[in-house]
Order: sequence, then C-alpha cells, then structure tokens
Amino acid sequence: MTETDLEPSPIPEIGRLTLHEIWASLRAGAYDFRRAPAFGLFFSGFYVLVGVGLILVDAGTFVWTLVLSLGFPLVAPFAAVGLYDVSRRLEADEPLVWSEILGVVIREKDRQIPWMGAIILIVFLFWSFFAHMLFALFMGLSTLTNISTSYEALLTPTGLTMMGLQVVAGAAVAFLVFSATVVSLPLLLEKEIDFVSAMLISFKTVEQNFPVMLTWAAVIAVALFLGMLPVFLGLLLALPILGHATWHIYRRVLYHPL
Repeated sequence: MTETDLEPSPIPEIGRLTLHEIWASLRAGAYDFRRAPAFGLFFSGFYVLVGVGLILVDAGTFVWTLVLSLGFPLVAPFAAVGLYDVSRRLEADEPLVWSEILGVVIREKDRQIPWMGAIILIVFLFWSFFAHMLFALFMGLSTLTNISTSYEALLTPTGLTMMGLQVVAGAAVAFLVFSATVVSLPLLLEKEIDFVSAMLISFKTVEQNFPVMLTWAAVIAVALFLGMLPVFLGLLLALPILGHATWHIYRRVLYHPL
C-alpha cells in the first residue's frame, strides 16, 4: 500500500496545557532517555557532529561551511523523528529494534517530513541573508576588521546596536520555526496528514497555549545554549531529553479522535 492509498487521519482537537505539564514532559523525556540511551545518543550525535564540524571547518573553506549549514536544516527533522518514534514505541510497549526505528526514519523521506525540512531551509536562508544584511548596513562602512580575532568593532555603539537587532530578529525567527514544528513533526510521524495542515495545527496550538508554549520555547533555548557551551557536547544529553519531552508535549496537547 502506498502513501496515497492511506486514509487521511481525522484532524486532532487542541487541548490546553499548563506549566506543570512542561515539567512533567521533561521528566517523561528524561525517563525515556534513561530507558533507551543508545538511541538518544545516536540521534543527538548527528547534531553534535554538525556543530563541531562547523567549528572545525576553516573559515577559508567556504564551500564546506555552506554544505554543512544548508544540509543541517534538511536532515535535522529526520533525527528528531527518530527520537519521537522511540518515545512512541516506549509509550506503546513496543520493542525497540534498530532496523525498525531506522526504517521509520528512512521511510519518512517519501512522506511529508521532507517538505518540513524544505520550509526550515527557506527560513534558515532568509535568516542568514537578513543577518548578513544587518551586518553590512551597520558595519559595512567601518574600517575593515577581522571580527573573528578582534571584537573592538562589535563593542562600539554601532556594533552593540547591530547585535541587539540580530538577537531580537533571531529570537523571532526561532520562535516562528518552533511554532511551525513543535507539534507538526510528531503529528506527521504518527498520522496521515499533509504538512500544511500539520503546520497550521501547530501554529494554532501555540496560539491557544501561548504562555505555556512560550515558556517551553524558552526552556528549549536555554537548554540548547547551555548544551552548546562545552563544544556542543552538552547536546548529547540535552537533545534526547528535549526530543522525547516534545513527544510528550504533543501527546498531552492534541486529542486524536478515532
């Protein structure tokens, strides 16, 4: 049976989340990671390797930096799907078989997940262009300085203003991506639904649970920032817990009619 032969799933109903459920989902995510650490380390290892690769790639090798940067948003959703499927199987008391879980991830390439990767890539490219445009507008007429070895130009009023705008714009773009994917990715894994409908449900879920979802986004941002500090190695722990917890957030906020 092909994907086009499958019956579309009913549209899920959006429930209400409380701040307590964020903590409960984090605990459930940590519990899933403890039950299946090998899978968590395997899928989070992808993010760590890409992050370390971006650090180690010499600034002069622009092509490799571009390849890693552009490839990351396309492949990242598949790694997230692997974590979601592990949590789904643990929830359903199904066996954790490497071939089956990796098979689910591979099969997603023929479903809706690649479209989500393309959307993330478009947003990623827009943000990259916008950040470079801000730098050119604020620093383009300054004395040519290598900011990788000298930060004096960034500590001027002009440099600080530029960085402030980049932080605000970056946070807005990050929250946009969060809102589009927070429940749409696990929903696309579990149900037969098109990616546009899944994104709209995700946006509506964030809208109807805005304070809680904003808090969840802040928790993710802080955890990822702290995880990146020791050469990205902290992500080996942070990402599996956050990935598993996102599955539990999804299961708590969406009700699936039979």
